[in-house]
Amino acid sequence: MAKKPTDNRKVVAQNRKARFNYHIGEVFEAGLALTGTEVKSLRNGKATIAESYVDAKDGEIWLVNANIPEYLQANRNNHEPRRLRKLLLHKRQVNKLVGAVEREGMTIMPLQLYFNQRGRAKLEIALAKGKKLHDKRESDKKRDWERQKGRLLRDKG
Repeated sequence: MAKKPTDNRKVVAQNRKARFNYHIGEVFEAGLALTGTEVKSLRNGKATIAESYVDAKDGEIWLVNANIPEYLQANRNNHEPRRLRKLLLHKRQVNKLVGAVEREGMTIMPLQLYFNQRGRAKLEIALAKGKKLHDKRESDKKRDWERQKGRLLRDKG
């Protein structure tokens, strides 16, 4: 068997509901413009992106409502926990995201916040389209069937 390539990501936060509530399309990796205390707080593994979303303003992409709590050892130089954070993307990627949101009615969802191999904080974002209620039921049925199938195969073999 071929070896799987090792993915040296240290995941800080995940948006697990995004894959349930949205059809995930194209995925992008974006850098984040952070302050020093935000990076230290992220290295402690404390962040939530479950309620956050990505917005496009004036040709720039912003992460809205992501919670990175204050770093306890920093005193008055601390950051605001829910401030807007600029995402660092290439101009072509920004144009593609803005175009998909405006023309096709898609949403930009944050999926994962992590540190890459070089120690840089990255955000995995995706173009997504909202699921209807029947699509969510279908996802539940499919997930339940996969679990049942795994149990049956484990018991049989």
